Order: sequence, then C-alpha cells, then structure tokens
Amino acid sequence: MREDKTIYALGFFDGVHLGHQALLAACKDLAAETGAKTGVVTFSAHPDTLVLGKTPPFINSPQDRQLLLQQLGGVEQVVTLPFDREMMNMPWQDFFRMLLTDYGAAGLVCGEDFTFGRRGEGNATLLQEASAKARIPCRVVKQRVYDGVVISSTHIRSLLEAGEMEKAVEFLGHPHVLTGQVIPGRQLGRTLGIPTANLALPQGVICPRYGVYACKAKVRGQWYPAVTNVGCRPTVGGKTVTVEPWLLGFEGDIYGETLYLEFYKFLRPEKKFPSLEALQEEILKNARQTREFFGKK
Repeated sequence: MREDKTIYALGFFDGVHLGHQALLAACKDLAAETGAKTGVVTFSAHPDTLVLGKTPPFINSPQDRQLLLQQLGGVEQVVTLPFDREMMNMPWQDFFRMLLTDYGAAGLVCGEDFTFGRRGEGNATLLQEASAKARIPCRVVKQRVYDGVVISSTHIRSLLEAGEMEKAVEFLGHPHVLTGQVIPGRQLGRTLGIPTANLALPQGVICPRYGVYACKAKVRGQWYPAVTNVGCRPTVGGKTVTVEPWLLGFEGDIYGETLYLEFYKFLRPEKKFPSLEALQEEILKNARQTREFFGKK
C-alpha cells in the first residue's frame, strides 16, 4: 500500500468525546491492519448552520479540537473541509469519490448515525456498500451509551451550560479544555493578592455556566492548579465575559503568552459580593478547595 494512503474517521468531532474516541480507536486499528496512516475528515463550520439555519456553540475551538484529535486518537492527518452550499448540495456519491481521489482514502470509519451528502442521503449502510465496490474497508461504530444516555456533543453542551462539569468530563472522557492568549485586565486581583490571568472566550465557543471552577493550567511547559472564574465579575462592575484563572504557585508575567486550561469541577456560581474583602475571602476558600481536589496540600 502506498505511503500516502490513509484510513479516515468521518464526523464533526466537537468535544472529541468518548463516542468520537471509539471512532478514532477503530480508525487506528484499521490503519494498523492495512499499514496506512490515520486521519480524520471534519468540517470548518457546523452543518446545522446551513442545514437548520442555526449554529450551536462549539465545545472546543478548531485549534483545541485538532489538538485533542492528535492527543486522544493519535491522528496523523486532519482534513478540514468547508461546509458551504456546494458541500451541502454535493451528492453523497461525489463526496465518497472525493475522499478516494483527492485524499487517498484507503478505508473509512463512521458512526452508525452518520449521514452525508445532499439532504443527508448518504448513510453508514450506503458508505459500506460503496466502500465494498471500491475494495476498501469500512467500519461502522455503534453509538456509545454512558449512564443510560447516548453520548453526544449536544448532551455535553447542555451539561456545560448547567455547570455540571464533572458529569461533562465523564461523558467527554477527558477534561473540558480551553486554550487562549493571556490579555491585559484591570489587574484588580493583584491588589487582593490574587493575580489572575485573563483569557477572552473564543468566538463561537460555548460559555460554561458562570461561576468558579477547579482547573489545571499549563503555561511555559509547566502545570499548575488554577481556581478559575467564568463570567462578568459583578462585584467589580464587569461587563464582558472573561475566563480568569489564578495559577496557584505561579509567579511571573505571562501577558501575550498562550495558556492551556483544563476544567474539572464546578465549585460555586458567580455572585456579587458586598465587598472586595468578602470576594477575597471566598476566592481563597475556592483556592483551598482546588488544591484539595487535586490532592495538593
């Protein structure tokens, strides 16, 4: 088999949850059997934008999605196709041929509910039949169920919006992640002895429930427990949504640097405190909770 041949897992892969990871595992197994590379075919925009006229918020930015695909699935190649009107109206047979001729597909993996092509006329059964005629393997992976619920990006989004972070992490099979550049803030936290890093929520990415979370943060190659506020900071008259981790045990200036954040547990809702002193006391309590959660005394 030629070196440029690739086994592709097909899907949108928002969140790269346990169901997606089952696809990636099947893709990796098939690639090992055939001596091919592993790859993913996904889209730059959510199909619902054109198909249903509404765009769901993403669990991850495209950059974080690609990073998770590589970390969790060992994916060697990520093909990101535009989901525009031409793609939406492409007959499923043409989409299949494109995978073979343009991207060197040597085999395909999809979920049992996968649809593609114009009006979603292509499905897993037709993909298997077309693959058999093209003499390439095709594996269909059954939907994964956890705690009696089918694992889906839609369900995980609802958990994040409700602040059920620990349950979302269980369905994801990994921490909820967010990567961003540290931007200048009001530096009010420094006056309280709580120097936070300010991250802007990437456009189109879901905002978890406003509140405080136990997180881990990676910066300059090092990991730190981080008590993180998501919201508008009502105590200090904030107006815009920010993500503000306080890296416990870190000292230094990281403005302009990239920070990788993992969310694990929801500690409390965001609230307006009667004073900065009351806010400081509560954040210090949340810092203790975060250290305890990660086993750091």
